[in-house]
Amino acid sequence: MSEPWKTDSWYTSLWNHLPDARKNTKFQKNLKIHDVTLRDGEQQTAVVFRREEKVAIARKLDAMGIHRIEAGMPAVSEQDKAAISDIAALGLNAEIFAFSRCIPDEIKVVKNTGVKGVVVEIPASDHMIKYAYGWSFDRAMKSSIETTLAAKEAGLYTVFFTIDATRTELNRFLDIVSQVATEGHMDALTIADTMGVVTPEAIYAVVPKVIDRLKKPVEIHCHQDFGLGVANTLAALQAGASVAHTTITGLGERAGNVPMEDVVLSLLCLHDVNVGIKTEKFVETSKFVMDLAKVQQPPNRPIVGDKLYEVESGIIAGWVRLCRAEHPLEYVPFKPELVGQKPVNIVLGKNSGPPSIEEWAEKTGIKITDEERMALLLAVKAKSFEKKDLLTAEEFKEIVSRVLKGNAALA
Repeated sequence: MSEPWKTDSWYTSLWNHLPDARKNTKFQKNLKIHDVTLRDGEQQTAVVFRREEKVAIARKLDAMGIHRIEAGMPAVSEQDKAAISDIAALGLNAEIFAFSRCIPDEIKVVKNTGVKGVVVEIPASDHMIKYAYGWSFDRAMKSSIETTLAAKEAGLYTVFFTIDATRTELNRFLDIVSQVATEGHMDALTIADTMGVVTPEAIYAVVPKVIDRLKKPVEIHCHQDFGLGVANTLAALQAGASVAHTTITGLGERAGNVPMEDVVLSLLCLHDVNVGIKTEKFVETSKFVMDLAKVQQPPNRPIVGDKLYEVESGIIAGWVRLCRAEHPLEYVPFKPELVGQKPVNIVLGKNSGPPSIEEWAEKTGIKITDEERMALLLAVKAKSFEKKDLLTAEEFKEIVSRVLKGNAALA
């Protein structure tokens, strides 16, 4: 692609492709998205997915092309164990994983669900092992070694998941994971920014050191507490990580996990990296999951927000009217159909301008003079201010009838 920043579907910044901006990127081939909606996403306060709902969500994720689905933690409950078994038996294209604490007996439960892989968790930081778990370091290390060896013996692809990795002194962290890799087993390592406290610069610097030390694939699992989870995930992938852990629309405890949509679309439109996810299913899948979770998203939520492509500003409405026929990417960075959004729509509100009234006059089939247009605009602004909301088509027609003194204009 000669101009990857400008295609039929998106128009981003050519600065992203300057040699100095790209010279140190180390994207791996065949990057994977590891979806943790059914486990970490469900940890968001008050979110509950029933067995049949988890199966339905897994089907949606698979239809979208998600590479790996972390179906849950079977040791938590019989319902979760049953749901994981159901999902593993579906024969989906996605690889199905389960989650386990560093307890060898839990590996047997995981194995019996029929999943392909297991994510084995343990804190990496001495302070969390001591204060949050009440364990000694030796106990944590012994459990890590025994559990990962049990996973290997069970024939499970084993991802060693280091809770709170980013609050661990780096050399200490490298020594810990090296010991587990040597005396225990891991097919891959997950660096978890559990509290969302690292910066993209730090992640970019550390990931290559971990890969160099372990000689194993590195996965990245971030949280959004400082709003940097997406940037941190992208930085890790740029530095050589091969798997990103995400949830649908950032579902997750506290500030949430990393939104899958943001990562995948950023890779595609900003970095020219296509991971094979069907982006046109983003809105449909997000709405499906969020409705089941009973979680409302801001209407201007990136990519999947309900009102993302509604234009109220009169200035932008003017851009839309001038450009939509031949240059639709002059007023949005990517076409709505790329992510399954509704088409761009000019709406009426307090911030409307003359182009907004022209748009609605055409929609309604009326002809107006310049003077009438300004009178209608003032009336629309006043009504929106009074209502504290957008106007409906019926309210606009009522204003037209009143301002133009009769219904003749609407005939």
